[in-house]
Amino acid sequence: MPAPRYEESVFVNCPFDTKYGALLDALVFAVHDCGFVARCAQEIRDTGQVRIDKIVKLIEQCKFGIHDISRTELDPKTRLPRFNMPLELGIFLGAKIFGERRQKQKICLVLDKERYRYQKFCSDIAGQDPWAHNNHPATAIIAVRDWLRTHTRFSIPSGSKIVERYAQFRRALPIMCQRANLDSNKLIFSDYTALVVEWLRENSLLK
Repeated sequence: MPAPRYEESVFVNCPFDTKYGALLDALVFAVHDCGFVARCAQEIRDTGQVRIDKIVKLIEQCKFGIHDISRTELDPKTRLPRFNMPLELGIFLGAKIFGERRQKQKICLVLDKERYRYQKFCSDIAGQDPWAHNNHPATAIIAVRDWLRTHTRFSIPSGSKIVERYAQFRRALPIMCQRANLDSNKLIFSDYTALVVEWLRENSLLK
C-alpha cells in the first residue's frame, strides 16, 4: 500500500506506554477527523529495520508533526529520564531547517502537560510555544484541531464537535472490534487507525 501524501501526513511522536494510551488514541482520532493521516513508528512491524532509520523515514514523509514531550519523569528502575520524544522533535526540526524545499514546509505542534513546564528541561524550543493538554484527551483533541485548522484552507469541525464524535466512536469501538474479531484492549496501531477510518467513513459529516 502506498504511503499517504506528504501534505496530509502527520507524524505522531509520543510515548507508547499503556498510561499514555488514552491520549494517543484521542490524538489519532483527531488527526483523521480533521482530514489528515496519523503516522507513527508503531505502524511498521519490521524487526530488521533499525528504529532510528524507521523514524527518520517517517519524518521525511510527513509535512506535519505532533510532538508530546510531557513524559520526562525518571524511570523508576533506571532513574533516568526518557529522551526519545525530544530527540525525535530535534530530528523533525532539523529536517525543516536543513532539508530540501519540501522538508522546509514542515509544521509542528509541541504538546506538554503544563504549558511552561518545558522551560525547565528543554528551553531551546521556546519559539515553538508548546500547548498544554493537562493529560486530558479532550484538551489534546482541541489543541490538534485548532493547530491543523490554522494550516489548512478547508473547513474542519470545531474542537468540541470532534470531542463529541470521539466519544461516539469510543462507544462504538467494542462492537466494531467484535465484528472484526479484534480484542479492543489489545489493538495495534494499524488495527486502531483502520477502525477510526472505517467509523469516520460511516459517520461522515458530509452525508
